[in-house]
Amino acid sequence: MPEGNRVSRISVRGLAVASATAVTTVGAVVGVASGADQQSGSSEPVEAAGTTTLLADIPAGQQVQQASLTEQVQAQSDAADATARQSAEQSARKQAAQDAAAKKKAADEAAAKAKERKEEEAKAAASRGDERATFPVQATYTTAQVKAMAQQIVGSGQYACFSNIVSRESGWDYTAQNPSSAAYGLVQSNPGSKMASVASDWRTNPATQIKWGLNYMNSRYGSPCGAWSYWQVHSNY
Repeated sequence: MPEGNRVSRISVRGLAVASATAVTTVGAVVGVASGADQQSGSSEPVEAAGTTTLLADIPAGQQVQQASLTEQVQAQSDAADATARQSAEQSARKQAAQDAAAKKKAADEAAAKAKERKEEEAKAAASRGDERATFPVQATYTTAQVKAMAQQIVGSGQYACFSNIVSRESGWDYTAQNPSSAAYGLVQSNPGSKMASVASDWRTNPATQIKWGLNYMNSRYGSPCGAWSYWQVHSNY
């Protein structure tokens, strides 16, 4: 073959081909180059397959096609990566929203339980009353004031029973004196001086009388309601 028409050869050892189509194209070119060598009777050595293969230059059109295939593969890979990132981001946002909702629910439930517990404690405290409650000292007290003291000291759970006894014993008069005995005050302590175990102002302070009466009912009958049950049978306690 004349020198001007001969196709120059290149070594393609380890050539990376991006797709099966590109490999087929290269293979076809190798076959053409090999045939041309045999027909020309060239004595130039050609390396065996698996070592170094002499390959005719790929025509410009085929080079463009190979580059296009490589770009397509890269574009597909980039698109897959972008889709994977988007999916991961969506999953992360969804998980974050679920975690936030769970935390809010737990916080709301904890707040509700704390509120309920506080209300129950307040009710229990009101039911038990407060024997340590203090009140301003006055020269005189109205019946309403005395009853309010008893409600706070005795507690709502036992107040009705306590009130039933006091209403019958003294009519809520903290200065009531039994003409036939030494009984005195709201709960008709007999003698009245027993109430000095609480405070020395037992004659004039209804709070002192209420505290003494509550202690007496609790120690002897278990509670004001226990004392009231006894009173209903015996008209005394």
